[in-house]
Amino acid sequence: MTEPEPAPKKNRFAMPREIRIILSVGSLIFVFEYLVLPQFLSAHKSLHLLAALNPLIVMAAIICEVAAIYAYVELSRTVLYPYAPSRYNTMRVNLAGLAISHVVPGGTAPAGALAYRFYNKFGVPKETNAFGLAAQGAGSAVVLNIIFWMALVISIPLQGFNPAYGFAALAGVFLLTAFFGTVLLITRGQRHADTWLRAVARHIPALNPDTVSSLLSKVAARIMLLVANRRTLWSAFTWAALNWILDAACLWVFILAFGHTISPIDLLVAYGLANILAVIPITPGGLGIIEGLLIPTLVGFGVPHAQAILAVLSYRLVNFWIPIPVGGAAYASLRWQRRPFATAETPAGSD
Repeated sequence: MTEPEPAPKKNRFAMPREIRIILSVGSLIFVFEYLVLPQFLSAHKSLHLLAALNPLIVMAAIICEVAAIYAYVELSRTVLYPYAPSRYNTMRVNLAGLAISHVVPGGTAPAGALAYRFYNKFGVPKETNAFGLAAQGAGSAVVLNIIFWMALVISIPLQGFNPAYGFAALAGVFLLTAFFGTVLLITRGQRHADTWLRAVARHIPALNPDTVSSLLSKVAARIMLLVANRRTLWSAFTWAALNWILDAACLWVFILAFGHTISPIDLLVAYGLANILAVIPITPGGLGIIEGLLIPTLVGFGVPHAQAILAVLSYRLVNFWIPIPVGGAAYASLRWQRRPFATAETPAGSD
């Protein structure tokens, strides 16, 4: 007698890939046409300014961006302590992830998955890997919000309040609350968190409550280790801050290259506003959103419209477009590496 076939499992609704592509491309076209393109067209008469660019100033802007990427590499190595791969390998992984995040909407998720896979190959333990990537992403966003809030507090009495600031500030409040609330829940209320996660895991067939509990304990231990080691904690904070500040400095130098200067405080407000609101995964790497927010905000701070457009376009060429082929080459070097992946058993400060 044949056994009855098991009832098919009910899968959660998943949006078809074609629909997701159509929505992503449609959103990209909408943002480009209604936010970015009108501003570009109004600056075509000022393209002669490109011929007057000082190559040394342009080189200084590129150096700022390279330094920003290096700061992110050091942030990665700090949060993966003491199992961080070498700077060369961490740089390749970061560049590959950066390229993916610039070509795929919501690219931070596939970029994180790629980094997790390669760090595993480099010998980083799974719990350290998972915690490090989560801490890197969330911690970097927290630092950006802190920088934006500090610049905002200084700027509002001098420049007045803009309603757009409120949205970014509110998003920052939610992010900071969620981040520090999660840390407190895991460290101070670990027993309650463990009970709650076990209850949830029992209702999900693919999850083992004991595995979830073990992972929570290891993540809590990693957080306590990071909090207890103030030198490591401040190192991570410093590298995250340098990553954002050096990237903003690249934009400031390009504005200078087109013959205008702007207060660093005003620049950080415009920069923070654009990058905080660009976390909404509509377009890859905030394409169109960052340009559409940066340009009018810079104009509001006194940068001539044509110079603002050219400076932002030049900045995005270095910040967004050039890392795509560079990251593609880094991914190829990782994907087809002939040598075995070296295991990471040394502290983050060594190579």
